Amino acid sequence: MADEELVKKMVRAVLQSSKSGVSLSNLQVEYKDLTGELIPYKQLGYATLDNLLHSMPSVVKLDKVQSGEVVCHAITGNEMTHITKLAARQRTAKRTGRPQVVNCQMRVKPAAPLVLNAKPRTSLRQPDHRGRLGRGGGRGGVHGDPLPRTGSMRDSQLDGKGGRPHSTPPNTPTRRPSLPSERSDKRMILSSRFHKEVHAHLSQNQQLSNAPSILNENTTPAKPRVPHSAPYSPKLVQSRLKEVLNKHSNGLWVSKLPLLYREHYKQDLPNEALKDLEHWTHICTVEKPCSSKPQELLLYPAKEASQITPHSAVTPPTHDKSPLHHKKPQTQRSSPTPKSSTPTSPKEIPLDVKQKLGELLLKYSSGLWAHALPKLYQDTYKCKLPEFVLDNLTLLSDICTIDYPMPDNPKRAILYAKVVEDENRNQSGLAGSETKETVERRLSSQIVPSLVIPREEYPSVLVVEASDTNSVILRYIGEGYSKAQEKLEDEMREFYGQDINKVALTSPLPGQLTAVRAEEEEEILRAQVCEVMADKVKVYYVDHGFSEVISKCKLFELHEKFFGLPFQATKCKLAGLESFSQEQGVLKRFESMATGKILLAEILERKEVPLVVLYDTSQDDDININAACMKALQDKSLESPLKVNSAYMNVNVTSVCSDGTIYCQVPSRGLTKLNEILEKTENYFHSQVTSELLVSRPFCGKNCLARYKGKWSRVEITNLHGSRVLDILFVDVGVQASVEVTELREIPPPFLRDLISTPAQVLKCCLADLPVSVGSWTPDAVQWLRDTVLHCSDCSLKIAKVDEPKRLAHVYLFTSKNFHDTSCSLNQQLADSNLWNHQKDVYLSSRGPSKSLNAPTNPATIQTSSFSTDGQDKAPHTPRRILSPLGSQSTPPGSPPEQLVLPPLLELPEIGQNMDVFVSVACHPGHFVLQSWQDMSKLVDLMGEMILHYNKMEEKSPKVEKNQVCAAKVENNWYRVLVKGVLTNGLVSVFQLDYGKHELVSCTQLRPLTQEFCQLPFQAITAQLAGVKPRQWSEEASIVFRNHVEKKPLVAQLESVQEASQSWERKVVIYLVDTSQEERDIWLHDIMAEFTDEMSNAG
Repeated sequence: MADEELVKKMVRAVLQSSKSGVSLSNLQVEYKDLTGELIPYKQLGYATLDNLLHSMPSVVKLDKVQSGEVVCHAITGNEMTHITKLAARQRTAKRTGRPQVVNCQMRVKPAAPLVLNAKPRTSLRQPDHRGRLGRGGGRGGVHGDPLPRTGSMRDSQLDGKGGRPHSTPPNTPTRRPSLPSERSDKRMILSSRFHKEVHAHLSQNQQLSNAPSILNENTTPAKPRVPHSAPYSPKLVQSRLKEVLNKHSNGLWVSKLPLLYREHYKQDLPNEALKDLEHWTHICTVEKPCSSKPQELLLYPAKEASQITPHSAVTPPTHDKSPLHHKKPQTQRSSPTPKSSTPTSPKEIPLDVKQKLGELLLKYSSGLWAHALPKLYQDTYKCKLPEFVLDNLTLLSDICTIDYPMPDNPKRAILYAKVVEDENRNQSGLAGSETKETVERRLSSQIVPSLVIPREEYPSVLVVEASDTNSVILRYIGEGYSKAQEKLEDEMREFYGQDINKVALTSPLPGQLTAVRAEEEEEILRAQVCEVMADKVKVYYVDHGFSEVISKCKLFELHEKFFGLPFQATKCKLAGLESFSQEQGVLKRFESMATGKILLAEILERKEVPLVVLYDTSQDDDININAACMKALQDKSLESPLKVNSAYMNVNVTSVCSDGTIYCQVPSRGLTKLNEILEKTENYFHSQVTSELLVSRPFCGKNCLARYKGKWSRVEITNLHGSRVLDILFVDVGVQASVEVTELREIPPPFLRDLISTPAQVLKCCLADLPVSVGSWTPDAVQWLRDTVLHCSDCSLKIAKVDEPKRLAHVYLFTSKNFHDTSCSLNQQLADSNLWNHQKDVYLSSRGPSKSLNAPTNPATIQTSSFSTDGQDKAPHTPRRILSPLGSQSTPPGSPPEQLVLPPLLELPEIGQNMDVFVSVACHPGHFVLQSWQDMSKLVDLMGEMILHYNKMEEKSPKVEKNQVCAAKVENNWYRVLVKGVLTNGLVSVFQLDYGKHELVSCTQLRPLTQEFCQLPFQAITAQLAGVKPRQWSEEASIVFRNHVEKKPLVAQLESVQEASQSWERKVVIYLVDTSQEERDIWLHDIMAEFTDEMSNAG
């Protein structure tokens, strides 16, 4: 029997994807495209589809259009009703009419694979091995209930298969009975928890629960939970700590110390000892690498015992043999390379040089590649960096920590500034801010807690209003925020609905909290008195963000039970608009695009007033609200001219894209002004010696400067790959590039307004009257046009027509001034040529000015060969160390001549030991893919290097063969892949060796994988869940499993390994534990076992 509720959800999903509705005749087709089956109206007891739809008034509305066709439209669901109520309550005096509501189920921005803006600097909290009955076999902790802290568990007997005990110890709570199920006469019985997981996943915002950016916040190590085995003896702990540090002389994370201590001495490390570590300077040294989080600390032996000479500093570190400490801290104090310092190298760096290097490192808190230092230092301080610095990075160990993601290439090290903070100062500062907050909120002897910023990377927000872009009023949407507020107001309405509770506030005072009866409806809202008049009072609705003048008779004393929820109206600052926060054009644009709407907020800075970028994702393309508001400052009179039949001489063709689109600069008043401003900017940079203009916080839509052909030019950031590599668009020439963040500069303040107000000085064009359209050009035709026009200084063009919505001009292009005769145009020459005859299996990208992938390589004529960004050239590479003779493959045609040596297998812990993992793909308990949590930052660094390397290559693709390991471009990123199959239409099936995903890509998007990118082991680990019997998993079970594990950091306990010579053939059987909550462990095999039991009972 079909589930009517599930059908309703699917129909709603189909209808919400179309703003104009779906015709009744097409509804079945689109439903099948989404679900793989037709709408089962007969199984639900309806004679026709029309009857079924009429029975769903809460889901679908049927309208008959003029043509007589019936069109289906989505109806506001419960969630939309909730959002509509929120928007309706935003009743400022100036707002009239119905509020605008934008798609409350906001489409999340797609998560890039380079999800970590900083390396994970802590391990995950390990599960309590004393409280899991073997390997989680006990059912007392199925739902993550706190496990018993006392009582012996050694009596539990495991069956040796699924990890379940034959009997339950007396002191162990038995499995909870199933929760009361939500019964339906049309479906099987499941507990409400599983019912929600299975059927709500279709509409839930996955990214809000799985956002990779919040992993570190979700996985803060908890306090050790094993009782102290002995009284606290500082001397005993100190002596033992010395022994531990002697074995880990290269440093270890403080979060790992309790585990190591427990492993070695079978006792729990006293909490008092953790607090005393910083005072035991004769025993150890505590360092805080790049975070203010107390858990993210590094512990080293005392400095007296660890002073090392430059020569000894480069000795390879000893490997940690402790099974619990299965991974060394990633940030190392010494170089792991065998390279030794030369005797003539200075032992110290001059103090002024070290101070300048410290300034640079502080600008890039997410890390700075060592190879970028010389040029960055030269550009910033107008002097050379001493050459010996890069060869002796350990000399910088007092100002930074050093990571070597590529051990064989020390110049690819990443430097992280050491932020030495005065914790007492921080605490006093925090106390000061809290005192101010307390004064503001201490009303009627009650304190309202401060609002906590959501941990999601892209929380949904309702924008209330903005009189200044530096203080935009908004509300967060979701659990704990808008829904908690709705619940509170329901309670207030019920509470004040009883006359006994209506205590009038007869003498209101400014700053006092009060309950207010709203005008239009029987709502009771929290408010704060702003101004007291004769018989009226001005109040500010603290949860809705607007003010109103009302009668005093509407005020009631606010009961203390309503002080617990933080005020929901809060402020944010729009990134990039700080200098134009009160410009009327900006505020007017923001009002029309954002006010009263539900948007997504990307949080860049988590401060009291967070710095954000707002996105409207309700359209087919995401709209960057910040960037759109910035464009409101542009002077339209300076735009490049677009007039039909106009002819222009002295045209500069700046870019020819592989899809046939060309970009041109034509003489205009705007171009003249732009060149003048950029010339002044160039002189300004030559005269300044400061690090203030380095871009330390990039974000999509940001306007800044980068070098093009040796001169500073305007760019817009279009995409970020982690924190150090990004894609940019040179807005005045139409060229895209991938660069390091160190190559960007802020626009100097004296020229900011002029450069922002000048529109892009480039025309986007296509050639008119050609036998093929844009997107169908052959590589030969693209190359011929590039050879002809990119280095021609005397081009002319004539505009034939203009596509205004796309701002695209159809033109005739000439290499002379004879633009009156179209028969002499390049259009005609191309049309008469045979350059269109070789199009078999050619797939050209239409995504901007990327180069033709199959075009002959000719550095003198290829578009981006003339593009110069100083410092983008790769640093020289040291001779490479063969990591392992494992898995060499034959050299395919088109590959580098040397044999590619594949990386070694990823090192796994011993059987029964734990490993921190991230689940990148989850199909069902029998098949999912893991990544090493501690190595994810190295993968981010590797992919950043691959983007820089391959995006500036121009070469023919290799001959593709099955089982070939190569690099593939998927969307905007380059991946290490294994070719699984080659199709006849030019598509290739590939397996991502680091993420475990299967993709179809064009053969033109493949490149040979260079040995440089074969150092890091392939990160994808194929796995199956231990503790459950292998079976054919149902879709419902798969959904429950995915909701619990996919895109989440977990702890894996290794049960067995099916070894293989290649990483993609190896498989592990593991237990998975979610330890993200402080006081409980959630064992996934218990969750799945319970679900299976309930399904069996329901059946």
